[in-house]
Amino acid sequence: MYFVIQNGTIEATDNENWQESQDAISVFTSIEWQEQVEFRNEHNLNQVQGKIHFCKLESFAEYLFGAMSIPVKKNYTKHIGFEFYILEGRIIFIDDTNTVKDVINKIAEYKRKKEYSMERFLFDFLVSFIEDDLHYLELFEREISKAEEDILKARYDNFNYKMLNIKKEISRLYRYYSQITAMGESLSENEMDFFGKDDIATFRVFTERSSRLQFEAQLLREYAMQVQEVYQSEISIRQNDVMKVLTIVTMIFLPLTLIVGWFGMNFEYMPELSWKYGYPTVMIICIFVIILCLWIFKKKKFW
Repeated sequence: MYFVIQNGTIEATDNENWQESQDAISVFTSIEWQEQVEFRNEHNLNQVQGKIHFCKLESFAEYLFGAMSIPVKKNYTKHIGFEFYILEGRIIFIDDTNTVKDVINKIAEYKRKKEYSMERFLFDFLVSFIEDDLHYLELFEREISKAEEDILKARYDNFNYKMLNIKKEISRLYRYYSQITAMGESLSENEMDFFGKDDIATFRVFTERSSRLQFEAQLLREYAMQVQEVYQSEISIRQNDVMKVLTIVTMIFLPLTLIVGWFGMNFEYMPELSWKYGYPTVMIICIFVIILCLWIFKKKKFW
């Protein structure tokens, strides 16, 4: 598909008009782009890689080459990827997902000023991929807060599994924001002088937005780590409580074991063996020892 920016609007056009126009945009599939042999050779555009794993922007002699790998929200493993060239007066996208077409058509629906330019379009295009991300990060903050509340209420079901998924997604978003922040910084530097100096400020705005999102993601990473530390502390406290109970039980039964062992020796001249009240006496001694131990533990505030 071919588009041109004129009179403050983005309009669909044909290949011939696209070739002759300034402020022109095109979207090719990878197969269609391979068929553009003459145009590619004319401008030496041979940087397409196919597999996209991260966002980047590289400078070459006559153009900028970039790639976008956009994480799909609520799907922790899926990305949307496409590549693009920025030449003087035109942008070329190579996309097999229809993502770029949808975004361009959405941008074209807005009413623009007559001064609408390629720089403004590129700003709107990049911002469209992060405009709802602050709300998305807020959802993660709520999930982490809920996890913290569950810890305090001793509800630990699948805590580690849930927190692992949250941390993985936040880390994925943090890397994404750091990459597009670097991309925005490269655009604002305007090393190739492809952009008008009056419109460079738009790229600085995009850089600031992505940088704030990166900062928010970093805060969420730290918050998730703190909640996990709280979880580990609660588990340690519960284990200490169990060990305290086991220790108290052990301390109570140690003297009882001594008494039982003592009177279980069955020597011939042990007077208690033939004494009528020997058995009840030992029972009374054991009960007395238990009560004494419990009183001591209570007084020492062991429980």
